[in-house]
Amino acid sequence: MTEKHILIQGGGRGLGLALVGHVLTDRATVVTATARDPESSADLVALRDRYGDRLALQPLDITDESSIEAARVATGQRHPRLDLMITCAGLLHDQARRIRPEKKLSDLDPNHLATSFAVNAIGPALMIKHFHDLTTHGDRAVIASISARIGSISDNGTGGWYGYRASKAAQNQFTRTAAIELARRSKNLICVGLHPGTVDTGLSRPFQKRLPEGQLQRSDQAAKHLLGVIAGLTPDDTGLLFDWAGKRIAP
Repeated sequence: MTEKHILIQGGGRGLGLALVGHVLTDRATVVTATARDPESSADLVALRDRYGDRLALQPLDITDESSIEAARVATGQRHPRLDLMITCAGLLHDQARRIRPEKKLSDLDPNHLATSFAVNAIGPALMIKHFHDLTTHGDRAVIASISARIGSISDNGTGGWYGYRASKAAQNQFTRTAAIELARRSKNLICVGLHPGTVDTGLSRPFQKRLPEGQLQRSDQAAKHLLGVIAGLTPDDTGLLFDWAGKRIAP
């Protein structure tokens, strides 16, 4: 049985935690789950207690490059290669910092915009920067960044949500550009963005009342759908953005 090595950034809660739980059901899988403080996540610790050495918990702050570098070193010492890396970073609102989706131009705050870009775009790009060498081993590997349909410029017909839209569009551009470069190093490496749909997590909770019935997914449902999409990807898909049903989203 050949082991599969997987890293999931943001595995301490929500969709990331659901992804960790799903991939561990495959007995051939060894997982590194990162969070800012993974030991404080009772659910992650419980998974480690259940799966033992098949799950390693690794501190990683997506807004701190030195933390990303340290996580890369620690991960590389455990596993010389990765078959899959999923980055689940996402910031839409933060009550403590008074960050909320902007409805109009007068709502724009440069500090809030910088924070959105740090989490939604720069962090995922730095994950690729520091971890990509573990995936360019020549065999099939996937780098997937959880993005959002709202980052599609051509799909923007309603306006609003300036910071989230723009930072997710930037994330998609980082993914596309990295995919072009990395394809020259490993033709079997697939680098994509994934839209999980609207998932019942803290990110979407303030906006769930407006959703049509049936549109909200549980985190475990979304995780299962996304892993199914990942399983079906080919090198021809690198650089693209897909939704949870495997349909391509226009940039």
